[in-house]
Amino acid sequence: MNTPHDSAPDPVSRRVDGPVPDGFEHTTVTANGITLHAVIGGSGTPVLLLHGWPQTWRAWRHVMPILAEHGYRVIAPDLRGLGDSTRAPGGYDKDTQAEDMRALLSRLGITGEVRLVGHDIGGMVAFAYARRHPQQVARLALVELALPGFGLEGAMNVATGGSFHFGLFMTPEVPELLLDGTEHAFMTWWFNRLAHVTAAFPPEEITAITASYTGREALRASFGHYRTLLQDGRTNQAWTESGAVLPMPVLAVGGEHNVGTRLAEALRPIAPHLSAAVIKDSGHFVPDERPEDFAQQLIDFLA
Repeated sequence: MNTPHDSAPDPVSRRVDGPVPDGFEHTTVTANGITLHAVIGGSGTPVLLLHGWPQTWRAWRHVMPILAEHGYRVIAPDLRGLGDSTRAPGGYDKDTQAEDMRALLSRLGITGEVRLVGHDIGGMVAFAYARRHPQQVARLALVELALPGFGLEGAMNVATGGSFHFGLFMTPEVPELLLDGTEHAFMTWWFNRLAHVTAAFPPEEITAITASYTGREALRASFGHYRTLLQDGRTNQAWTESGAVLPMPVLAVGGEHNVGTRLAEALRPIAPHLSAAVIKDSGHFVPDERPEDFAQQLIDFLA
């Protein structure tokens, strides 16, 4: 896709994560001081899809064509530091990344309301966008995450059964040292651990994902998303203490075998127009594991 803003070069020409769906094209733009890569297709109402860790825009590859067929202009970027977007030295707090996304949409000529869908880390960015610019978000769908300031801190606490990886990934330098050279083995373990439908991640998909997370610099950038989580939680809590709530309709989606209803329960006090969905027979990676069921939930909600 050649837009008027495509003057920014691909930062390192890393496109190794597979072809785009039919009807979609790559684009790169300079936005918020970095180069952002996105895959875009369809026409009509804009919907922004934000992926999580350890993925790229490809997390949405099964869902994107379905949304495009239902009258949406679908924008699926690589978050800062991931995929073909700039591996910036900083700016991984979710408020800065929300401004990345807002600037991306502006450079693409999208200045009105947008529908936001965010999975995992991408859900944290989508929440920050909606919190900062509520009048610009028509609808917000959050998928399979614990939100900083609203339950994530408990999910981090290994002393009460929380997951070990938060503390590891937040530690400067150490996870890069440990995973450099073993990325493929780690990713294989990771997806087998968190996915219920492990067939959604065959060896070739693991290889495609690993290609974007290989090497110490790629790993450093990816862990940047974790190293701001305590700051992100303080920011979200300060907003809550001001008495603010999300005015737009919000959909909380959990996989039956992972988050379930916990996200909806955490959001209920701050999202008065909340609806919830649990995707049956899915683990953490709902868009990969149950794309048709998930897409139907989105189509019903976004309309």
